[in-house]
Amino acid sequence: MKVVLQNLTKVFPSRDKKSGKEVVAVNDFTFEIPDGKLIGLLGPSGCGKSTTLYMISGLQKPTGGKIFFGEDDVTELTTENRGIGLVFQNYALYPHMTVKQNILFPLQNLKGEDKMSKAEMLERAHWAAKLVQIDDLMDRKPSEMSGGQQQRVAIARALVKMPRVLLLDEPLSNLDARLRLQTREEIRRIQRETGITTIFVTHDQEEAMSISDMIVVMKLGVVQQTGKPQEVYDNPTNLFVAKFLGTPPINVFAGSVKGGKLYLGKDAVLNVPGVADQEVHVGIRPEGFELDPNGPMICNLNSIEVMGRDSSVVSTHDASQNPVVRSIIDADNKVEEGAKTVRFSLKPHKVFLFHKETEERIYFEVK
Repeated sequence: MKVVLQNLTKVFPSRDKKSGKEVVAVNDFTFEIPDGKLIGLLGPSGCGKSTTLYMISGLQKPTGGKIFFGEDDVTELTTENRGIGLVFQNYALYPHMTVKQNILFPLQNLKGEDKMSKAEMLERAHWAAKLVQIDDLMDRKPSEMSGGQQQRVAIARALVKMPRVLLLDEPLSNLDARLRLQTREEIRRIQRETGITTIFVTHDQEEAMSISDMIVVMKLGVVQQTGKPQEVYDNPTNLFVAKFLGTPPINVFAGSVKGGKLYLGKDAVLNVPGVADQEVHVGIRPEGFELDPNGPMICNLNSIEVMGRDSSVVSTHDASQNPVVRSIIDADNKVEEGAKTVRFSLKPHKVFLFHKETEERIYFEVK
């Protein structure tokens, strides 16, 4: 099911009666979610991603704009008539019911043409439970299950109706790191097997990038960039997106362009043809450094952290806006023991320039 958002806006009244200033939670959001894809809504707390999800679900009414499921305008439809499955952050399971009863509950409330026989409901419930691999836990109650198992029940309950759209609101945030990894792989598997269009809200960029077909990066209610995860990572449209995506995070420096060369401090570190002379923010991905004894970028060496196949060189630089500079290099490349400084050359496609005031991307020709 294709989902289309047209100029979607949500404004909340001010809590401060004196100022009377309204809060724009989502501002003119326009986006088309292709049929059968998994889309990650990504951004920091308060960026409007959950509000967007709740408007799609019908739990909140837009201040402006429209929502389409396929060719159907569902903007004014109630939640129960939209054909959505919704998984909340806190699972929202009925504690007095067994797993089977929790999964069956949405089917028991179907009416009219959609009403199912008891046998059909049981068959569908067992299908959903098997899909999320909890079919052997059907007689347990939520209190007798782990967090990961409860999350699977919540997903099964959302899927059992065969919704047109599946909505997941930070479904992994209550799980420990190992369970998060396992469950996000399961969500991706389930989505591919069912082919249901899925919208996944998270503030965890690694989570969104690992399972999403496309991501939407938001800030203060405004869409900053959309695209395939790797494309957004490789070509951030502004400094916010560049800083939000990536682990370890991007290294940011105060730089300047003079005569087609990029300077960090007094050192010219890279040719940037076509860029006018100006002061800039410079973003360099950790993997954008190459150990080079004659390299133009000189950093003060702090430490080397060996991570198996890679090493993380931790250093400082006077122009850095981060406390330290992290450079990821191949573990086969050795830094001279006892060295006080370390020199790098830079990979041009891993270096990004941003306007000092607007923080928008400044492009240069990469040769």
